[in-house]
Amino acid sequence: MQQEICYDCYTLSRKEWLLYAAEGVGTMAVFVYVFYRSMLLFWLLLLPAACYPLYKRKALAREREKRLVSEFRDAILAIAAALRAGYAVENAMEEALKELRILHAGKESLMVRELEGMLYQIRMNRAPEAVFLEFGKRSGVDVIQEFAEIFAAAKKSGGELIRMVDRTAVWIGEKIQVKEDISVITAARRYEQKWMNGMPLFLVLYLDVSSPDYFAVLYQTLFGRMVMTVCLGIYIFAIWMAERILKIEV
Repeated sequence: MQQEICYDCYTLSRKEWLLYAAEGVGTMAVFVYVFYRSMLLFWLLLLPAACYPLYKRKALAREREKRLVSEFRDAILAIAAALRAGYAVENAMEEALKELRILHAGKESLMVRELEGMLYQIRMNRAPEAVFLEFGKRSGVDVIQEFAEIFAAAKKSGGELIRMVDRTAVWIGEKIQVKEDISVITAARRYEQKWMNGMPLFLVLYLDVSSPDYFAVLYQTLFGRMVMTVCLGIYIFAIWMAERILKIEV
């Protein structure tokens, strides 16, 4: 049995640590060059910049969560279809596992791994509702927790399990689809945002190459450094505002 994934935290590999540390140092070096031209400041910020993987880890965890949610939609719709066809819960999960293996063939699937682990626990005489509740809690994802709670309530009450699971699966599937549609619609704007974020840096570097003395006064006087500090603050605020505008919650 594979080790369960803790979705609240993301464990970086050695390669990822080196890659994102280099990315952090490189980005910091560009900013220091564009706004201050100070080797002393570069060395002072070297260690904080090398800790960039700690920040990147959160973004990677969010990306993994989005992938899990998308795969979870496929899984619950497959489970609901199998239940409608007359399968028992465990057999329905096995059918869903088969479909996911085909759907995500050739790449690592989070839900394939989760379903394998859940089926293993069920075969060890654990109740399916307890397994789903545990997975929902460990995932930290609202839609998964909601499905697990509804599934557990339906199993406990002995009500119309198939109808409740089917309706819940469709509702959650539609909710996830809306999130994915919003992500697709805003993808072009996020791409434009990245270009706009880099444009001020590119213009300064271009002018520095074409006219080396154009910005010299900004790096050689106290007033010039104060002006560049204000510009840096405005620049960072603009990036933050752009990310807030494009962050749409459902």
